[in-house]
Amino acid sequence: MAENPAPIPLTHDTVRRAPKVLLHDHLDGGLRVGTVIELARETGYDKLPTTDPEELAAWFLGAAHSGSLVRYLETFGHTVAVMQSREALTRVAAEAAEDLAADGVVYAEVRFAPELHVEGGLDVDAVIAAVLDGFRIGTERAAASGRTIRIGTLLTAMRHAARSREIAELAVRHRDAGVVGFDIAGAEKGFPPTRHLDAFEYVRQQNAHVTIHAGEAFGLPSIWEAIQWCGADRLGHGVRIVDDITTGTGPDGPEHRIGRLAAYVRDMRVPLEMCPTSNVHTGAAASLAEHPIGLLTELRFRVTVNTDNRLMSGCTMTSELTDLAGVFGYGWDTLEWFTVNAMKSAFIGFDERVALIRDVIRPGYAELTGGAAGPRARPPARSRPAPPG
Repeated sequence: MAENPAPIPLTHDTVRRAPKVLLHDHLDGGLRVGTVIELARETGYDKLPTTDPEELAAWFLGAAHSGSLVRYLETFGHTVAVMQSREALTRVAAEAAEDLAADGVVYAEVRFAPELHVEGGLDVDAVIAAVLDGFRIGTERAAASGRTIRIGTLLTAMRHAARSREIAELAVRHRDAGVVGFDIAGAEKGFPPTRHLDAFEYVRQQNAHVTIHAGEAFGLPSIWEAIQWCGADRLGHGVRIVDDITTGTGPDGPEHRIGRLAAYVRDMRVPLEMCPTSNVHTGAAASLAEHPIGLLTELRFRVTVNTDNRLMSGCTMTSELTDLAGVFGYGWDTLEWFTVNAMKSAFIGFDERVALIRDVIRPGYAELTGGAAGPRARPPARSRPAPPG
């Protein structure tokens, strides 16, 4: 019997070939730089800091890498400003689908806030229709170039505004057209998720799905409210769950004591939509090597890896996974584990999730590892290598 071929070396180029699943990606945070410039010119928007593509890309990255979530969010003023027409929204969504497919993403949930795109005269239903059309067009273009991707849409309400119930109703109204769930986003401090209980209760009563930005710039109370009061199926970021884990030294090395909230999150397999590069940029983590994703992966939380905002943070799913592999010493088995975690946590039907894992994800990783697609993803090693430096 012939031996299985050796695994393909894990590099940026080979990681790009791996099938990926993305649960946390903002439409207005993932525009192509050239598209921002062209749309600004077409609409007469004259507030861009520069119209040179390289300089503008550097400006977005520099402004985002401020260590402040509030400063990070300010960069969206420019992208949202050029996304106020049906044509612009459809173009941006189509390009997002094409870019994600080119990066090897086979399933993505992309979120946006309809209420931010009505300054040009569109109503929120028209905004949603334009974005859904764009995803359809981009998916078809990707298929024509040999890349298959499926995109689900998440509708986001802004936590500092008062339209969450309306957006929740829109998420339910459009769920048969491609909307798969409801979200709230924006600055956490001073705007707890419990301000929007009416919206969350409505979504749950309609048997729909909820993900909530929580535990990014604010601590455990934000996570607790999101889960126990608002019924979040997933946590957007959830980085600060690590505050409920204490590490000491035992006879055999580090020992971790998991608090009640963290234990609940782990026991109930609440998915964590972790966005490592973005978290470093906003100050939620000091560096990639110090990001809680390492410990949470070791302790078997339901960790997923995401981009958050590809333009602002200058990242892709390929770069996120490659960087994590470099810093923490992860191999193909752990990257597959992250991917299966995300697919299990997606807001589409069970049969659809199983089919993507069985028919796309496992065979894709089997090609890279030189082995047959197994019945389960292999979990990462329990001990982490020391971070470089």
